Amino acid sequence: MTDVRAALRAHDINPSAQRVAIAGYVLGVTSHPSADEVWTEVKARLPSVSRATVYNTLNLFVERGLLRQLVIRGGSVVFDPNLEPHHHFVDDETGEIHDLPWDAVAVQAADDLEGYDVREMQVVLRGTRRA
Repeated sequence: MTDVRAALRAHDINPSAQRVAIAGYVLGVTSHPSADEVWTEVKARLPSVSRATVYNTLNLFVERGLLRQLVIRGGSVVFDPNLEPHHHFVDDETGEIHDLPWDAVAVQAADDLEGYDVREMQVVLRGTRRA
């Protein structure tokens, strides 16, 4: 994302120095970092940022629709800047999470499940990634 400040403002978030640094990192990655991973990366550039600030800021970003929060990898929470519909693949060997295009996986009749109103759907595949 090229203009981090504009992205924050578009989501009604005041672009403080800490928020800009956090958004600059998390919106620019294709990985799915945990809050601690975000804190480690941002702290290297902005040593004064606290862990609590990073956690609170990530939660604000999720609340305002700038990020998605996912529980995919071993029960831990990760953050996804890709808001487009897509699925995920978790590599058993590396633990890395990869985005898969929406049309790469077919799920039939999810909207027709009796007794359920489906709000969102994603498929998580697990295995090893071939080179």
